[in-house]
Amino acid sequence: MGIGLIALIVFIALIIFWSTVLKRGIGEAMIVGFLVTALFGGAEAPKLIWEGFVFGATNEVLFAAMAFVFMSYIIDKTGIILRLIEILNSLLGRLPGGASHVATFGSALMGMISGSGSGNTATTGSITVPWMIRSNWSKEMAATVAAGNAGLGIAFPPSSSMFILLGFAPIAALVSEGDLYVALLVGGAYQVLYRIVLTMWFVHKYKIQRLSAEFVQPIGKSLREGWKSTFIFLGILIPVLVTIGPLADRLKANPGIGKAAMGDISLIIWVPVIIIFISLFIGRANLPKSTAAWAHFIRESISGFSVVGVLLLFAFAASEVLGQLGLAKDLSGLMEQLNFAPWLMIFVVGVLLVLVAGPLSGTATLTAVGMVAFSALISSGVDPVVAVVAILMFASTEGASPPSSAPIFIASGIAGASPEKTFVPLIVYYVVPIFLIGYFIALGVLPIPV
Repeated sequence: MGIGLIALIVFIALIIFWSTVLKRGIGEAMIVGFLVTALFGGAEAPKLIWEGFVFGATNEVLFAAMAFVFMSYIIDKTGIILRLIEILNSLLGRLPGGASHVATFGSALMGMISGSGSGNTATTGSITVPWMIRSNWSKEMAATVAAGNAGLGIAFPPSSSMFILLGFAPIAALVSEGDLYVALLVGGAYQVLYRIVLTMWFVHKYKIQRLSAEFVQPIGKSLREGWKSTFIFLGILIPVLVTIGPLADRLKANPGIGKAAMGDISLIIWVPVIIIFISLFIGRANLPKSTAAWAHFIRESISGFSVVGVLLLFAFAASEVLGQLGLAKDLSGLMEQLNFAPWLMIFVVGVLLVLVAGPLSGTATLTAVGMVAFSALISSGVDPVVAVVAILMFASTEGASPPSSAPIFIASGIAGASPEKTFVPLIVYYVVPIFLIGYFIALGVLPIPV
């Protein structure tokens, strides 16, 4: 077993031990894991620490992630997401089980905007869980649906988990951000479609009623009050159209622009930047009005930067160190020795990711085993873009994985339910089916554009 593979095993074990046994923060676990990994370089350790840190600190994905954190904060503080949920409720709330459909689509929107599983549950759950209970859902099933939807924060682009995978040099060399963005939208759509069918079955099984009219605004009213909030999707649409598809091809062919200039446009940088400007403009009435209020507003946003920033910085730094220790070569040798059939290798990788995502968050899971999973899948003949999408599907079970997933306790707290009563339904209705979605994506049964 090579030194790179040994270092990886120690790195994974340290992260799990530090965050689950010692109950310390994942950012702190990542720092410790990075430093211990560098020690495997012996006399080269100081050099590895410096080069790893520089690689992480100058990684474009780190700056993109910070932009998305601030974007999510702005959208929350300006009330834009709540107005979008009101519009969804006007469209779907009168259907039997409509509140659950709103929870699903609201979580998908939050996934596209913030990429946070806990944020999904806290934001959409605070609105949709009480609505579900009023329309004859039991407290436990309302909490199950809310926690089960949390994974859409990983399954839809952009998300911090997507950024982690793009930050690994071997993955970035094979997967472009544009291709992954579109492919992950399709993968996320499969999950949404499954949840729609699941909700329809819940409605039939539990005889769920429509929401009473007092809880559903007329669509005209919700659009009049919140139509401007839909403009934030221009922040996604414009960069995608400019960088992918016929318009992008015409711009590349234009002598005044050219392929080189178009290649310098970063999708994951421009999406949050444009959405931030749109959100500041349409939500300006809810922004601070004084210098002191602005200072407080900015200070409140710092907590989000500190967690995600530290996590990603040292995740990327550790990946660079592991690369220099020869991890890629060690993994290739291991895969050749295992020589599993492709269907079995994909199954084993999926189970590994689901099991690790149980005690850890999705971001921590992908930091620890994402690169190993990617190497295993492409060695089995899976297309690199499809492999990344499948990995994110597997990791998106983290919000629904008992017993230690934060969204379970957030949803149960909102519903006033006993968390342990949601464990079996979450596994049966969400963890296993979502695992199968990822498995069939990797096998090619569920097509993904590449």
